[in-house]
Amino acid sequence: MMQPGESAKRKLRVLIADDVQETRRNTRLMLATIDDVEVVAIAANGLQAIQMAREHHPDIALLDINMPEMDGLSAFKKISQIHPDTGCIIISAEKDTTTLRTAMSIGVQEYLIKPFTVEELETAVARVGERVEQARQKLAQAQQLQKQRENFLIQLATEYTRTRRTDDQAIEVFEQLAENPNCEMRWLQNLAMIYIVRQMWGKLKVLAEKVEQRKKQ
Repeated sequence: MMQPGESAKRKLRVLIADDVQETRRNTRLMLATIDDVEVVAIAANGLQAIQMAREHHPDIALLDINMPEMDGLSAFKKISQIHPDTGCIIISAEKDTTTLRTAMSIGVQEYLIKPFTVEELETAVARVGERVEQARQKLAQAQQLQKQRENFLIQLATEYTRTRRTDDQAIEVFEQLAENPNCEMRWLQNLAMIYIVRQMWGKLKVLAEKVEQRKKQ
């Protein structure tokens, strides 16, 4: 029972994918015995795993390596493109060093050999869950730093606009803002005016093309 002031620990959301029904059932039952873990989706092949990962955004994808439609490694490549923060445990009936190296090279964190025990599964899930959490914390910190940097650039750009600065420092600030795909149009317009004043026609042409592309989107 939680004590006053404590918050419930977030459960690890797991996707299971295996073409053997008995394996899917047994894996789900084993995961049910592990605290702070919940199975959010179960797939019978790689393509289903991708679709379910897209819908449920699991923390961990537990994928059999040999499945119809698409194998586990190919499925994880697609899943990691959709959700880069999803971790992966590959399940295989054989311990093949070449496959293991391939799995690790694409970001798979753990590799379980069938048949595996509840203890082995729990250890693998805990390891991957910890790595996923660490990666998400780093991403959140990076996003926070990026936001702080952007706010600082906006403050400078606002001041430079007010004082009508067109020097190299002003250009650098506006160009950094322009690198953001969601940059406000007013900063692009100010940058264009500076290019005109400074007669930087090559850069003006590139900027104009970028603005036209944004209008078409």
